[in-house]
Amino acid sequence: MRLTVIGTGYLGATHAICMAVMGHEVLGVDVDTSKIEKLASGQVPFFEPGLPELLTKALDSGRLRFTTSFAEAGDFGDVHFICVGTPQQADSEAADLTYVDAAVTVLAPYLRRRALVVGKSTVPVGTAARLAGMLRELAPAGNGAELAWNPEFLREGFAVDDTMRPDRLVFGVTSAWAEERLRDAFEPVLAQDVPVKVTDLQTAELVKVAANSFLATKISYINAMAEICEATGADVHDLAEALAYDDRIGGRFLRPGLGFGGGCLPKDIRAFAYRAEELGVGQAVGFLREIDGINRRRRARTVDLVVEICGGDVAGKRVAALGAAFKPNSDDIRDAPALDVAERLRAAGATVVVYDPAALESARRAHPDLEYSTSALDAARGADVVVLLTEWNEFREIAPSAMAAVVRHRKIVDGRHALDPAGWRSAGWEYRALGRPTVAPLEKEHRR
Repeated sequence: MRLTVIGTGYLGATHAICMAVMGHEVLGVDVDTSKIEKLASGQVPFFEPGLPELLTKALDSGRLRFTTSFAEAGDFGDVHFICVGTPQQADSEAADLTYVDAAVTVLAPYLRRRALVVGKSTVPVGTAARLAGMLRELAPAGNGAELAWNPEFLREGFAVDDTMRPDRLVFGVTSAWAEERLRDAFEPVLAQDVPVKVTDLQTAELVKVAANSFLATKISYINAMAEICEATGADVHDLAEALAYDDRIGGRFLRPGLGFGGGCLPKDIRAFAYRAEELGVGQAVGFLREIDGINRRRRARTVDLVVEICGGDVAGKRVAALGAAFKPNSDDIRDAPALDVAERLRAAGATVVVYDPAALESARRAHPDLEYSTSALDAARGADVVVLLTEWNEFREIAPSAMAAVVRHRKIVDGRHALDPAGWRSAGWEYRALGRPTVAPLEKEHRR
């Protein structure tokens, strides 16, 4: 098939590259010339494992090209995927649909024959119906320009697998023809027996925000339990392990710590709550406000732990902050808890030195007042306290003895429950983590 992908950010570039590798003729479209030039020259403008190699393969095959021309896109494509961003509005919790609306408005006048426009962006429910009306009004093909919705479920760091081998596909359609077109587009995926849910436009729009809201709730639930554990002296890590044995609950994403960030979960749950209020059913998802609050409190509590371990004041102290990206295997710093904590510590008077394996350049541009280093050990040199803020494997594998050789004081705050407390404590470190007692139970017994 001949596919166009409108928007070549994280979602769009990944989708375009993978669909070309799967055998389709693909044209990536963006108004950002620099982005198009980078991709056309074989450079992925963000960090995603495995994607640069696939970009090279797709370009070499001749099945992938990039352009800034919507006229070319309209002439070329049988199916047009809308993959632009829907960030949070600057002055509201609502989603900003400027880019989605612009993509449809600019593309539609060039749709002169029957074509399918497929939204993949995360949007408030009801958006697809409105865009379908815009398409019919603006496209020369009229009713021949049809809209469908196919939400994305990419996890940063696993985007290639999630595109090539997803755990499910959702098709929101209004005709059998649209479903057939989508099945043709995803034929290489469907050949792997990936389950497909065919539904209406509204349900397809809701699937992504409902999934993200459920995930955010599970993450925040165990972090709420961490607050209880901190007040009672219980151990949230042991609590999470005990809960995970219940197959109704399961252990995935039941890891306590600093909480979630990035460009999806925070803004999606806020936009979902905002849209529910617009629809008059805000009470149904009112719990999402508290989910957001729990997540924000984890950042403040991490700062509190650092202050506590430093004797009540971080002014003049040197803090090594390990991590800047919102999660490992990503260079995405949008709403990153790590950088929020680093900035709060700096505002409290600490000298904060940040290291991240992939997100240093992005962090340096966004937070120039922080200091940066080229390795974890270099960041920790002379540190009064080390704070683990993003759970990269590189940080998990650091030997406590190696870190001890460069710091001023052996104090560490594990914001992600990524380290072995016993190993660090046995090496002479004072170890603290959210929701965990200052002294482990066996150590308490030994002291008696």
